[in-house]
Amino acid sequence: MINIKSSRDLQRMREACVISARALQIGGQAVQPGVTTGEIDRLIRQYIESMGAKPSFLGYGGYPASACISVNETVIHGIPGNTVIREGDIVSIDVGAAINGFNGDNAATFAAGRVSREAQALMDATRESLYEGIAAARAGNRVGDIGAAVQRYVEMRGYSVVRQFVGHGVGTDLHEDPSVPNFGTPGRGQKLLPGMTLAIEPMVNAGTHEVSILGDGWTTVTKDGRLSAHFEHTVAITPEGPIIMTDPEGKLR
Repeated sequence: MINIKSSRDLQRMREACVISARALQIGGQAVQPGVTTGEIDRLIRQYIESMGAKPSFLGYGGYPASACISVNETVIHGIPGNTVIREGDIVSIDVGAAINGFNGDNAATFAAGRVSREAQALMDATRESLYEGIAAARAGNRVGDIGAAVQRYVEMRGYSVVRQFVGHGVGTDLHEDPSVPNFGTPGRGQKLLPGMTLAIEPMVNAGTHEVSILGDGWTTVTKDGRLSAHFEHTVAITPEGPIIMTDPEGKLR
């Protein structure tokens, strides 16, 4: 069932999204050679809780941390711990916060020091594909328009979109209908209506789109061991166009 939010709902949800966005910034600033992924997770949790919110991921489906921190070939759901970040790593951080009965959800990939041209190009393409998808998230369009926009941009640059995991609705629940794949056919799928809020999140691999889930049941890696990047925003569909709810500096119209 699609959960349509009122203007008041969006205003309340905005706080969760801003806290999520600022927690992501804090995590990204901490990405440095020599830092552990567990240390970054602790900083993120401390900030979210200091704002009176709760980490959306902590305990969700049994997940044991406040953020997913995925390094290099890890696509998503990397569990923070004793992994030490090295010079040249790329580090994807996915984080959400819950307050006022609503969730925000966002992600980005950060460079640890100087990274290879390959890594930087992958991050740049993944970030831009997110904004291609957001531009297609207009009332009257369909979910397939979002996925097609992401897929077209990514594949034009020689990369692949992960198909086993997709974006989703977000609001009072962390994961709501509809699913938002990063691939698709224009004009197909759920019609986009004002008041829908979507987590659009391209997961892009340098090589094959195929992934494997490790024995912990969470950590998801590229099947060929090549790099992966991940960017995400929570976006509201409005009559005037999409609004990025997880823009920490933006304001709702």
